[in-house]
Amino acid sequence: MKDPNDGFFFGRIKSFKYAFKGLWILLTTEDSIKVQVTVGVFATIMGFYFKISTIEWMFQLIVIGLVLMAEAANTAIEKIANFVHPEYHKKIEVIKDVAAGIPGFAALISLVIAGIIYIPKIIALF
Repeated sequence: MKDPNDGFFFGRIKSFKYAFKGLWILLTTEDSIKVQVTVGVFATIMGFYFKISTIEWMFQLIVIGLVLMAEAANTAIEKIANFVHPEYHKKIEVIKDVAAGIPGFAALISLVIAGIIYIPKIIALF
């Protein structure tokens, strides 16, 4: 909750505090985030191994961030839906399924970009 007495500087510090709290909650409680962080670490190791270019690093880091943001958004939507209607409801199911599509799209894009970056490098090994 915003405190009008905080001022600009202390308000920003609180914002960072809440952001890091949210990151910590995601990293420690959500299996999908844990999986995606692991995949991101693996992709980063691959980037160092194959010595990818600066442009390739930019695309790789963007899609890693995109996937993590999509997973976080999906988690938030699911938690809101469960809070609003804890019992099964057809409309909540549709909302949750559509929300699950958000990281699905992000993952597909990340796979395409990973293929563009790494397939030629892997082929060059043989």
